[in-house]
Amino acid sequence: MAEITGEMIEKPAPPRRERGGGRIARRELRSHGNEGHGRPYIVRNIPTYDILSEENLLRIEAIADRILAEIGIEFRDDAVALDHWKRAGANIDGALVKFEPGMLREILKTAPAEFTQHARNPANSVQIGGKNVVFSPAYGSPFVMDLDKGRRYGTIEDFRNFVKLAQSSPWLHHSGGTICEPVDVPVNKRHLDMVYSHVKYSDRGFMGSVTSEARAEDSIDMARIVFGQKFADENCVILGNVNVNSPLVWDATMTTALRAYARANQAAVIVPFILGGAMGPVTNAGAIAQSLAETMAGCALTQLERPGAPVIFGNFLSSMSLRSGSPTFGTPEPAIGSMVIGQLARRLNLPLRCSGNFTTSKLPDAHAMNEATMSMLAAVHCGANFVLHSAGFLDGLLSMSYEKFVMDADFCGALHTYLDGVKIDDNQLALDAFKEVGPGSHFFGCAHTMQNYETAFWDSEIADNEPFEKWEAAGSEDAAIRANKRWKKALAEYEAPPLDEGIDEALKDFMARKKGQMDDAWY
Repeated sequence: MAEITGEMIEKPAPPRRERGGGRIARRELRSHGNEGHGRPYIVRNIPTYDILSEENLLRIEAIADRILAEIGIEFRDDAVALDHWKRAGANIDGALVKFEPGMLREILKTAPAEFTQHARNPANSVQIGGKNVVFSPAYGSPFVMDLDKGRRYGTIEDFRNFVKLAQSSPWLHHSGGTICEPVDVPVNKRHLDMVYSHVKYSDRGFMGSVTSEARAEDSIDMARIVFGQKFADENCVILGNVNVNSPLVWDATMTTALRAYARANQAAVIVPFILGGAMGPVTNAGAIAQSLAETMAGCALTQLERPGAPVIFGNFLSSMSLRSGSPTFGTPEPAIGSMVIGQLARRLNLPLRCSGNFTTSKLPDAHAMNEATMSMLAAVHCGANFVLHSAGFLDGLLSMSYEKFVMDADFCGALHTYLDGVKIDDNQLALDAFKEVGPGSHFFGCAHTMQNYETAFWDSEIADNEPFEKWEAAGSEDAAIRANKRWKKALAEYEAPPLDEGIDEALKDFMARKKGQMDDAWY
């Protein structure tokens, strides 16, 4: 389960009304919320939730420092990484690296607190860090699932479908990375098809491969074709999500990919995946300290490779069933742990990737949404800037679900309004409405209501708010069935964003040349 200062972005034009107007058009307008439809990202207007005192934060940081200084982290099979650490003053014993307290924090001072990831459509570029929140689809599932065909291995067609669904959703801001594994494409070549699919079927930011240094470099080279060599060298145009081999091991597959992104001035997302009781201690505070140590080391390595390269402080705390040994997701301990991770990332002045719509449910049901809501609200309140796994995560991330993708994206829409907070102005305070209505009457038809009703409340695309009798007469459909219809409708109506023919041909030529240089490999 491997997982530039911002420029002004022109506000997108208001959404086009559906032909015929009327009730459907009004519902569409209501669904867009107070700040408009299809924002490139959210600027949060509510504070983060800081749960630990300064004293307790210092205690966690002190334990992380002791882990780094007394136990150390192994950097396996990457001589360049070890040379970086040696020059920086770390203590090297074979593959084991130990760090004096404060050393990594000093190195991390060159990392930007906020940066722009540019999209090929500039209106969809995202600002990562600060008060900004970017929702990105789930990542890494070998299986896909829907109500019609059940659970099956993912294909390149499924991959393209999910890119199209993400592109079609106004509530997601990013195209993601390995949305599902296209197992019908050879392992050593599928990264080319995945990056091409992101570029072809979306005009949002995207992620590249991290499964080898060469595949990371191929991904970056394809981004250079899209954006131009000079622009890509000076700006972030692609992300790479790299994972620590917890506990306390960075292997060469990840460090060489990490360094490839940093070397090219592209952003690596540094993520330990810690299952409490397996890859880390069962206690929350101990897992948080481990996560801090592992993540700081990975983030610092990007700065040794290229000072000033953008990097995202990532986190993936999780629990497990100690009776069976199975991973569990969307549980309360990792959710509350995310709050602390948020505080620690802000103290390092780094952008944060944390949490997502996690669940171990095997169906897009109440179980799935209970766990997903627990985890996603943690992401919102901990201050996460880049939320991977925002849509589609099912079956402990083994399956990417079409229906849950739609249900999660719908919840992301609600979170747009939630993160907007409460606006205070004369219209919102509504004194004129009180004067018009007076005591004992109602506001349903007053002038203030009529002026605001189209945009006053967020309106779910899949919820059914009709009376019971009308719902029953229409077939008694639950949310999963409504989501099934919704994703099919979205794919049927999907229109690919325009792509320059010269860029398209250059990408195809690059892919053909790379594929022609190697035989198919399926492992």
